[in-house]
Amino acid sequence: MSPIFEFLFGQYEGYETYQITLEAVAVLFGLASALFSWRNSIWVYPTGIISTMIFVYLLWQWELLGDMIIQGYYFVMSVYGWYIWTRKVSPTKHTPITKATKKEHAIAAAIGFASLIGVFCVYTIFEKWTSWTAYVDTLTTAIFFGGMWMLAKRKVENWLYLLVGNIISVPLYFVKGYTLSSMLYVIFIAISILGYIAWKKHLYSDKVIA
Repeated sequence: MSPIFEFLFGQYEGYETYQITLEAVAVLFGLASALFSWRNSIWVYPTGIISTMIFVYLLWQWELLGDMIIQGYYFVMSVYGWYIWTRKVSPTKHTPITKATKKEHAIAAAIGFASLIGVFCVYTIFEKWTSWTAYVDTLTTAIFFGGMWMLAKRKVENWLYLLVGNIISVPLYFVKGYTLSSMLYVIFIAISILGYIAWKKHLYSDKVIA
């Protein structure tokens, strides 16, 4: 076996084939969801829901409670965002892309802080403070919780929140042993940058691609 291949994928040696397959499928749907988000397409949500459902199942099996909470939140926010994006603010207009106000940034921060407390309680109850990755998990959870809320509200700054979380997640998921997911976050970094640029060009647009 190639040393490079062993370095990247050796951690999958003890996994069941169906688990690796499911992770690959979840990664593909997660990538599709990110691309649809970049294009401002409503398909960001149905593809994202499929990805999160698979990840919730896998993370429950792997006993990664913090990550499972994040994916469960993604599922809830995907349903909420689907509603917001399709809701018409007038007979002919959907919710537009806008900049976040100070109040909305404060709400995102409050959501993130609440997630810190929630993950802390879960990790304490189930005695999961066994690695430094658990502490980083709480940070990425807070960032992604705020970012996903911003995405659902169609705020252009959602991409900045997600960019920070994606950058942290690349080495985090690799250290945890999930190379496919780590590679996905590398792609997410690029999409976050491109998405921010694209959305800024379409500020105050109410068009949602079907």
